Amino acid sequence: MADRDPYETLGVDKNASEDEIKKAFRTLSKKYHPDINKAPDAEEKFKEINDAYETLKDPQKRAAYDQYGSAGMNQGQGFGGFGGGAGGEQFGGFEDIFSQFFGGGTARQSPNAPRQGSDLQYRMDLTFEEGVFGKKSDISYDREELCKTCDGSGAKPGTHPETCSKCHGSGYVEVDRQTPLGRMRTRVVCDVCGGTGKEIKEKCNICHGKGKVNEKHTLKVTVPAGVEDGQQMRLDGQGEAGENGGPYGDLYIVFHVAASKEFQRDGSTIYSSVNISFPQAALGDEIQVNTVHGAVKLTVPSGTQTGTSFRLRGKGAPVLNSKNIGDQKVTVNIVTPRKMSGEQREALKKFAEAGGNKVKEKDSNFFNKIKDAFNG
Repeated sequence: MADRDPYETLGVDKNASEDEIKKAFRTLSKKYHPDINKAPDAEEKFKEINDAYETLKDPQKRAAYDQYGSAGMNQGQGFGGFGGGAGGEQFGGFEDIFSQFFGGGTARQSPNAPRQGSDLQYRMDLTFEEGVFGKKSDISYDREELCKTCDGSGAKPGTHPETCSKCHGSGYVEVDRQTPLGRMRTRVVCDVCGGTGKEIKEKCNICHGKGKVNEKHTLKVTVPAGVEDGQQMRLDGQGEAGENGGPYGDLYIVFHVAASKEFQRDGSTIYSSVNISFPQAALGDEIQVNTVHGAVKLTVPSGTQTGTSFRLRGKGAPVLNSKNIGDQKVTVNIVTPRKMSGEQREALKKFAEAGGNKVKEKDSNFFNKIKDAFNG
């Protein structure tokens, strides 16, 4: 470990109890875990916290540090495979290098190191309007939680897990194997503790030694206004329970926003269309237009052409995580009537003549007669 005082690193007194040390470690590890804290020095800080806890949680290591300081942590540790001192960790020397290729592979990691729990994903279906305005909702899902009976230890209340008698807490044992290059020594997961480094003599009768149980978890969720289809929101610590005092994982809520029959949306802008008649477009009019905020009046100026778009400011969707609200764009379409009364026809003829246009009127029945003639 680094030369920094482990008591100072965890922020505890030298007379701190085991529970106080454990509590301080849990608090700091959650704060500086690299998956949670994105600061550049978070990973290094997290390693310092782990090193400090590894020293203070072990009574022998803590006593050695209290008596000799950081120098006491290096006593008796030889260089692996090259005549390590008594009590030091023995490595396989040159053979241990080959174990990286024959059954080894990854660097050794403490089985008791805290690890963050797994992340979970939850799909939430929203209506078009709920995506615009947001909502508050209760959701329920299954997740692994720390067993309340044994407080996550896996041991029967009143008992504690013990250091594995076979691997002595390392989680691994070394075995000799015959390879094409001769007999090699390699590391494998301990078959007694399954790599945890601990033996549970009397298992908790609720979690059966796992330290975790599958529970239905209910959560109040505030969906922010302005979410779009496919966006997601992360809720810290709402995933599954961690290992060895590590923090809970996160929950990712993925939003599925339904389409609207009347509106379309692109970001904070909402689009819609409205039909108007030729007289309304030519003479101008004041019409009523629907928005997600309610009906509003829109002034159509005289001479409006079909396909013209009008902007309704502040009638769109909120900008996500902002107080700003987008606009609604309304496109007007001029609709030609399919059927007209005689009076309407005469009025249109006079309109055309007044504009100097001579219209050769074609009755739709004329085309139907031609169609019937060919089919006959």
